[in-house]
Amino acid sequence: MEFPQAGDQRELRAAVAEIAGKFGAGYYARKAAAGEPTTELWQALGAAGFIGVNIPEEYGGGGAGLSELTVVCETVAEAGCPLLLLLVSSAICGEMISRYGTPEQRARWLPPLASGEAKMAFAITEPDAGSNSHQVATTARRDGDEWLLSGTKYYISGVDEAQAVLVVTRTGTDQVTGRGRLSLFVVDADAPGLVRQPLPVSAQLPEKQFTLFFDDVRVGSGRLLGAEGAGFEQVFHGLNPERITGAAIAVGVGRHVLDRAAGYARTRAVWGTPIGAHQGIAHALAKAKIAVETAALVTERAAWLHDHGQPAGEAANMAKYAAAEAALAAVDAAIQTHGGNGLSAEYGLVPYWGLARLLKIAPVSAEMILNYIAQHSLNLPRSYGQARPGGDQS
Repeated sequence: MEFPQAGDQRELRAAVAEIAGKFGAGYYARKAAAGEPTTELWQALGAAGFIGVNIPEEYGGGGAGLSELTVVCETVAEAGCPLLLLLVSSAICGEMISRYGTPEQRARWLPPLASGEAKMAFAITEPDAGSNSHQVATTARRDGDEWLLSGTKYYISGVDEAQAVLVVTRTGTDQVTGRGRLSLFVVDADAPGLVRQPLPVSAQLPEKQFTLFFDDVRVGSGRLLGAEGAGFEQVFHGLNPERITGAAIAVGVGRHVLDRAAGYARTRAVWGTPIGAHQGIAHALAKAKIAVETAALVTERAAWLHDHGQPAGEAANMAKYAAAEAALAAVDAAIQTHGGNGLSAEYGLVPYWGLARLLKIAPVSAEMILNYIAQHSLNLPRSYGQARPGGDQS
């Protein structure tokens, strides 16, 4: 790894910051309050080539790696505009189609994903499966040269903005282990038989959540991504980038709210003294700053490992855990610094609390990460069921 960051990444960060800074926290707060997608920012980043910075050049992308996409995610969030669909469309779907897609699939989907003209949602979570991906119940069964998908997916982000959904299905069962054989399909978001139902959440976010119902949704054989039954390996090639870019967003959120809190603490005076002069304020912000920057280093390392073909599961999980914890602490400290103003819509901090709290739960919960680290990093006895959980990866 190179410290400080290589010159190309510094230039990338500056260019992304220039674009995102034109939108800023006020733009994000308005979109979050209204539950409206951040389309204008997405299009601006796409036009500049940053949405698909990790997608191969021959398909219109930047030809860089996850490290560069992590910089984009982090920088946009630091400007006050965290974009959750970057970790879904660009990180998960972009990475998996780039690696496992046929030439035809790459030519069909990667160029519009890279340009930002299209988005792709990812559907793995189910009401009864939780973190155990082996219990996926949505099935895909053959019907001649086609497939029929049936089942339910839960908490699927941004389907209303997406042109397609990458769906994880069960196409069989391993007779020895009893685990599901998973296969992935690219399904048009408006495919007949696919019904989406809004899933209201209390957090203020631009991205909406949905429950998806698949009622014999028919797809051609060309929509199968990779090999039939090899979906488990494919999924985890996408979930490490999801964790890493999720961590990057959390780092950016932490930096953004701490910058705003520090500015408020420097100028807000009580009894003639700026409140930032009091250690009760200053130390809380300083501790949060240390945690955020520590998480940034862990995140950068995880992205580097992924890009260099080294095992990244441990680092990705650690990054996601550390960054989510740091972001949540930073938002809490920022709100506390603002006092009553911290809950005021005028100051717009509450949407970041909702996002930071979400990132502690998703895409994998803090508890499942601790289980993973305990078992695989510390070699402690397994503490939960016999099937490997969705947070278990290499």
